[in-house]
Amino acid sequence: MRYPMILGLVVLGLLLFLWGRHLRAPTHVSDTAYDLLLSTLLSHSVPEVSAATIVSGQYRLLDARAYREFEVSHIAGATWVGYDDFNMDRLAGIAKQIPVAVYCSVGYRSERIAERLRQQGYTNVVNVYGGIFEWVNRGHSVVTERGAETEMVHAYSKFWGIWLKRGAPIYQ
Repeated sequence: MRYPMILGLVVLGLLLFLWGRHLRAPTHVSDTAYDLLLSTLLSHSVPEVSAATIVSGQYRLLDARAYREFEVSHIAGATWVGYDDFNMDRLAGIAKQIPVAVYCSVGYRSERIAERLRQQGYTNVVNVYGGIFEWVNRGHSVVTERGAETEMVHAYSKFWGIWLKRGAPIYQ
């Protein structure tokens, strides 16, 4: 009798902790389940902006996905910087004080790259909450490496691809 009660309290405490993080995290995506996932997945260590915010064009966009993902499609005007093979040399010519928004599929990899940029002295760096998935989910277009508009979006994996509600997900 005693152990089920203790287990119940531990589970209740964990749920309250996760829900509390969700309440503190900014809500920038339209899907509640996706938002809950992001609020617990991300550390919120850098300022976050919504996909709608970057439409204004005030940010220099950096794509923190694998090059194959970028080749399939990306936000027009974005510069590929990568993640696993990230290299500061790819930011040559980007001043450290200009507004920079980093994105990936959902916001996890871009948050890590944004942290690195801030450590290197970039002062106005934000993470795009919900990433390219939320960008496409909100009806914004993406382009191929050659600049042609496309419906295809590299969905990283079938697990993550469930959060892409629009567009044509591909996985290779």
